[in-house]
Amino acid sequence: MVTWNAEQYLKFADERSRPCRDLIGRIALGAPKDIVDLGCGPGNSTAALVKRWPEAEITGLDSSAEMIASARGAYPEQQWIEADISTWKATKPVDLIFSNAALQWVDRHEQLLPRLMVMLNPGGAMAVQMPANYHTAPAHRAMRELAAGGRWRDKFPSEVRRWHCHEPDFYYGVLQTVSPKLDIWTSEYIHILNGHEDIVQWYIGTGLRPYLEVLAESERKDFIAAYQKRITADYPRQPDGHVLFPFRRLFFIAYR
Repeated sequence: MVTWNAEQYLKFADERSRPCRDLIGRIALGAPKDIVDLGCGPGNSTAALVKRWPEAEITGLDSSAEMIASARGAYPEQQWIEADISTWKATKPVDLIFSNAALQWVDRHEQLLPRLMVMLNPGGAMAVQMPANYHTAPAHRAMRELAAGGRWRDKFPSEVRRWHCHEPDFYYGVLQTVSPKLDIWTSEYIHILNGHEDIVQWYIGTGLRPYLEVLAESERKDFIAAYQKRITADYPRQPDGHVLFPFRRLFFIAYR
């Protein structure tokens, strides 16, 4: 079974942290006292929250025991909880619920988000960032097409684990009845990578995981090699050998 690997995820720590820092910079709260970081991973997003609000009580939550162990080892002074976002309930109202690149793994946002809003103190906020390129990015399309054809056709169920990220109008519709002030936007980051193998390594830590965990260990190397070959035409090398890797993300901040 393929498990969350903190070391693999952190291979692109700076690129993954940029959207997190951008989201934190847009949160219009003065001095929140209680903050929860949903889907905290190895703790890099939680550390960014600590940097902005060092006096706050900040708790990181993740469903992966591996990620929580890594976060606890790196930041022992913080509080860490191993729990599922879809069923978690705050023990007391909090001032900020934060989530960086995690809610795409959780379905039924139309139910989840209003439930999370109720856990906020008046004047608090829920701030979320998610990858928003599942349906449009060539790298994601290549995963689906590869899994559906050739020798791999019979290896996968009809639908490998979906990502759950909708367009801005969906989130406006869900949140406008429970939030008097909404901030919603998208950004496309252009990451400059050393080559196509970097795109593969990026997704081994995230998007390729649902595919790799279906395969036997002996098959994963072949699938990864076939995937890398498939994406080369979609991400041409620049004259200096680098590859430009566009990555669209969706952000929203809902105030209570």
